[in-house]
Amino acid sequence: MHSINFLGIGIDALTYQDMFDLVDGWISDKSSRSHHIACINTYGVTLAYQDPKLAAIYNAADIAGADGMPYVYWIRWLHRLACDRFYGPDIVVQLAEHSLKTGYSFYLYGGAPDVVERMKAYLEDRFPHINIIGYKSPPFRNLTEHEDHDICAEINQLKPDVICVGLGTPKQDFWIDDHVEKVRGAVMLSCGATFDFFGGRVKMAPRFIQRSGFEWLYRLLGRDFFRLWRRYTIVNVIFLWNFALQLLGIRVREAPRRKRPE
Repeated sequence: MHSINFLGIGIDALTYQDMFDLVDGWISDKSSRSHHIACINTYGVTLAYQDPKLAAIYNAADIAGADGMPYVYWIRWLHRLACDRFYGPDIVVQLAEHSLKTGYSFYLYGGAPDVVERMKAYLEDRFPHINIIGYKSPPFRNLTEHEDHDICAEINQLKPDVICVGLGTPKQDFWIDDHVEKVRGAVMLSCGATFDFFGGRVKMAPRFIQRSGFEWLYRLLGRDFFRLWRRYTIVNVIFLWNFALQLLGIRVREAPRRKRPE
């Protein structure tokens, strides 16, 4: 699996078939640690550029997927590598469809109470075969040690194959990093906005806009403008400036991908 360096984050060039091959192997051993699929976009890379702990989490992810068409096109055209977009909603759909053959079970962790319930109903309506064995809307505050223990115990008792984690970037990746050993034998997918899309809180961009690379503009002009304006303006400028310095060889940060022990 090839990784391409974007400001010190190694983003993987891989397809959904590659993902299925990996996930099938991981889930076959329910006694092993859990595995982390990170969906990394420009916002995440820029945050990680400023936060060494987040950078280490992304570089230790079992899959560091390219969540953004500019990344995908860069990997395909410049590096001549096969690469799919690892976008949270698409990954959930791909795994849900794949579960018709594999029987994967799902657990939903995140979102507001009404949103996660509507996401569950949406997935069950779209995929009648899907097996969602549990869901939880955690409080927005930090959990107490007792609360976290109870959630881990519940998930470990249910033994889901796929855990969709929707806590927002970067909180969801910190949560996954903290729980890959506490929760056994699952694949944890960081897919924050997926809860809002499938739960009906936010309208998803049409497919042609997603493919154009301008989904960020569609979302910026939507109902979350005041929450997203800084992410899609200032943060994008910071990324482009530092990526230009990387391309010119002026400021290059290594992307040391680290494999977790199984």
